[in-house]
Amino acid sequence: MSWTHCAGCGHLLYRRRLTRDLEVCSECAHHHRLTAAERVAQLTDPHSFRPVPVPAGPDDPLGFTDSRPYPERLAAARAATGTDDAVLTGTAAVGGVECVLVVLDFAFLGGSMGVAVGEAVVTAADLARARSLPLVLVTASGGARMQEGVLSLMQMARTAQAVARLREAGLLTVCLLTDPTFGGVTASFASLGDVLIAESGARVGFAGPRVIRQTVREELPEGFQRAPSLLAQGLVDRVEDREQLRPVLSRLLRLHTAGAGDDLAVIQHLPQAREAVTVPDAWEVVGRARHTGRPTTRDYLASAFDDFVELHGDRAHGDDPAVVGGVAAIGGRSVVVVGHQKGHDTAELVRTNFGMPHPEGYRKALRLFRHAERLGLPVVTLIDTPGAYPGVAAEQRGQSIAIAELIAASSRLRVPLVGVVTGEGGSGGALALATGDRLLVLENAFFSVISPEGCASILWRTAEAAPQAAQALRLTAPDLLRLGIADQVVPEPGDGAHADPSAAAGLLRTAVVTALNQICPWDAESLLREREQRIGRLGQTSLLAEGATA
Repeated sequence: MSWTHCAGCGHLLYRRRLTRDLEVCSECAHHHRLTAAERVAQLTDPHSFRPVPVPAGPDDPLGFTDSRPYPERLAAARAATGTDDAVLTGTAAVGGVECVLVVLDFAFLGGSMGVAVGEAVVTAADLARARSLPLVLVTASGGARMQEGVLSLMQMARTAQAVARLREAGLLTVCLLTDPTFGGVTASFASLGDVLIAESGARVGFAGPRVIRQTVREELPEGFQRAPSLLAQGLVDRVEDREQLRPVLSRLLRLHTAGAGDDLAVIQHLPQAREAVTVPDAWEVVGRARHTGRPTTRDYLASAFDDFVELHGDRAHGDDPAVVGGVAAIGGRSVVVVGHQKGHDTAELVRTNFGMPHPEGYRKALRLFRHAERLGLPVVTLIDTPGAYPGVAAEQRGQSIAIAELIAASSRLRVPLVGVVTGEGGSGGALALATGDRLLVLENAFFSVISPEGCASILWRTAEAAPQAAQALRLTAPDLLRLGIADQVVPEPGDGAHADPSAAAGLLRTAVVTALNQICPWDAESLLREREQRIGRLGQTSLLAEGATA
């Protein structure tokens, strides 16, 4: 047929153009379902896919019959799709990076998971582990296959265990959730990826809409279980149009397989800890640190790093725009970056809550720290916040617990962690991203137990004493260096980072690469030992006395 109707808007579409557009409607952007073979062709490098044989299971383990015997349904599905079951498994290359691939096919009995699908996922995961390759899972399923009863249910445990073994081996799993993905597939391997990407228009959930309406009689809100709402609720890392899936997947695989840093030629050594540095006027520093033209985390990610793929959400409640994180490259090395995000104008500052995170922001950071640890990637944090958000909702969602868990986890993280205070370092909300192996402080940044205004209001009984409080708090970079809090002061160009953001990004890049090259050669036990000693020294009386006379 030369023409076909769009399943989304009903518009008449030219068949060849629809194929050229990756089966996405040019009128309404509806993403039509693909077969497993079509999905492989769109995602992988040409001619790179190699099928992997999967042991055959019993066709009808229960002797199941509804309106038709189960063997008849299987025979009809095989004849219609030309495949043995609802899954295609093999190895392939995506952007030149080899991976193991599993693709479910909704056209085969709704992509349901029976013993054969479970066996395919386990076989693929075991192959990825044996060959130290990333695993890519593409889902389209109504859930467990009812005709195989409890044996189908147990595939949830088998596949979850297989992905858990990959986690223990430090290998990447990426799950691409397409329309629809429900039931036992969602509640097992489809939700266990290190990175979860939902295709635009995908419906994803545990119980389907029909089940919810029939069981609990609830009205479903607009956009319920759709990809955009999943992103807003922090349940997936990204939502991508079909044409962007292969490029994003390629970047993710490349970033997670990159080698050690090779940027040694650009390294310039910065002042070491406790070196004498002229202390500027503290109140002037506070003003420069808060300047709205000062580079934000997103600015540094775009200029100081070589690539960045953002990952969203805490996988539980939401995606806090005050915390930005993902996988990046810098100096030939892949890292996980997490930073506070403010903005340059009122609209952006309001959207990011002025850089004050809610609990879900800190839980997103903790998830990304665990991601880095599991996959052996160093962590870089960019710190710029007035503090954690002090509102009622934040308290009700466990703000203190979220901060405490992040500090505790970062203190024992088994990968290198370099923190950079780029602007404001306000109280525990900043410390949550600053507990690591190296703490760098930009020349016009500050780090303090409380804001100068808050300190002045409490102790001087007037906010007008903020300049005096700033001086008394010893919050500038040179002060922090003398106190043994900071390891290096990162110079800024001219009148500050806001005056020349490009030059500031270059100086930050040099400092981060230097620090990473210093500590990345250490093994996990050495990192933990040195970090324990570093944190344990903070506030020791002898060191404070030495810093006071430096």
